Amino acid sequence: MKKINVKTLVVMALCIALSYVGSLIKVSGTIAFDAMPAFFAALILGPVYGGIVGMIGHFFTASISGFPLSIPVHLVIGIMMFVSCYGFGYVYKRANRVAGIIVGVVLNGPIALGMAAVVLDLFIARGAGVGMFVGMVFILTLAAGVNVILASVVYEATTKYIKL
Repeated sequence: MKKINVKTLVVMALCIALSYVGSLIKVSGTIAFDAMPAFFAALILGPVYGGIVGMIGHFFTASISGFPLSIPVHLVIGIMMFVSCYGFGYVYKRANRVAGIIVGVVLNGPIALGMAAVVLDLFIARGAGVGMFVGMVFILTLAAGVNVILASVVYEATTKYIKL
C-alpha cells in the first residue's frame, strides 16, 4: 500500500471528484461511468485506494438514483466495487494488463451483480434477483469493460508523466 501523503490524498480526492462526475453519466439505472476513476486510482495509487474510490463512487451513483435496489443491496454493490478495483489493481500490477482487465471486468460485472442478486433474493424480494441478473448482466459487463479499458488506457498514457 502506498504511503499516505499530501500528493496521494490530492490524487485520491481528484479521482473521487471524477467518480462523482462519472456517476452523472448513466448507462442504465444505477449503471454509470463512476468506476473508471476508481480503476485508474487502483493503478496509480494502489489497489486499496482504488477500492475506496470505487466504493464512494458507487454510493454517489446509487444516491443520485435514489437507491432503487435498496440500501442493503447497494452496500453489497459498494463492497463489490472495492473488491473489483482491488482485484483489478492487484492483478494488473502483479501479472499483466490483460489479466488485470479480465479480473476487473468479471468482478465488476457478473460476480458483483450475482452477489447483489443473492442479497436482493434473500432480504428484499424473493425471486427478483434472477430477473435482475438476467436483465442487467450484459449491459453491466459491457459498462465494466468500458470503465476498465479506459482506466488502463489512461494509466498507460499518463504513467510516464505522473510520479507519485
